[in-house]
Amino acid sequence: MSATQVTRRKFLVTALLSLPALGISVHSLSAAQAAEMAAPDLHQYRPRFFSAAEWAFILAACDRLIPAGGRGPGALETNVPVFIDQQMHGEFGSEIYLQGPFDTKAPPTLGYQLPYTPQQIYRRGIALTDAACERQYTKRFHELDAAKQDAALKALQGNGIDFAQFGEPALKASQFFGELLSDSKNGYLSDPIYGGNKGMKAWIAIGFPGARASFLEWVTQHNVKYPLGPVSLTGMRA
Repeated sequence: MSATQVTRRKFLVTALLSLPALGISVHSLSAAQAAEMAAPDLHQYRPRFFSAAEWAFILAACDRLIPAGGRGPGALETNVPVFIDQQMHGEFGSEIYLQGPFDTKAPPTLGYQLPYTPQQIYRRGIALTDAACERQYTKRFHELDAAKQDAALKALQGNGIDFAQFGEPALKASQFFGELLSDSKNGYLSDPIYGGNKGMKAWIAIGFPGARASFLEWVTQHNVKYPLGPVSLTGMRA
């Protein structure tokens, strides 16, 4: 893609998102619909941090952690994997205080004790989980059916998979699961500016107002359902 095409696309997307914020409709699109159009399509998105094999794991795991068909949208509908990939590609994934010594058996009150960055936790955790699945099922995690994927995730959560058996000296299965679950929740409920919560669908589902600047007119209205949709940090309204 040429620099001219990139500039033109950026201009068009910016213009598309700014009109609903000003109260102007775009071919009868709501701001949430405009935001969804501007967000990357999950099936065409090319991860910036994860390899193809790791990306297949992330897609499958997020889909089981926050599945579609419930009271709200699923992780794949809201671009949760995109959020995780962008976080790992950015400073959050690599910049963390790692000055030893580390005591992996220390109580949680003593803080972070792993000698790994979040990027390394994902790299190691995905490889170890796939290795465990191949040993038990002769398939990698993303190749399993939903029931077996759920069983594997539960095993991770409860340390039913022993990473030490696969040569990992520090990282526990539950620690990798905790990182994956926490990042999935954050991607689901974050502002769309960070890549997840596509179209503010998760906020709409839970009735969260988002980043509205003022609620003065609602302070004295008790037991009245808030009728306005959420607003993102960039001013998009749903």
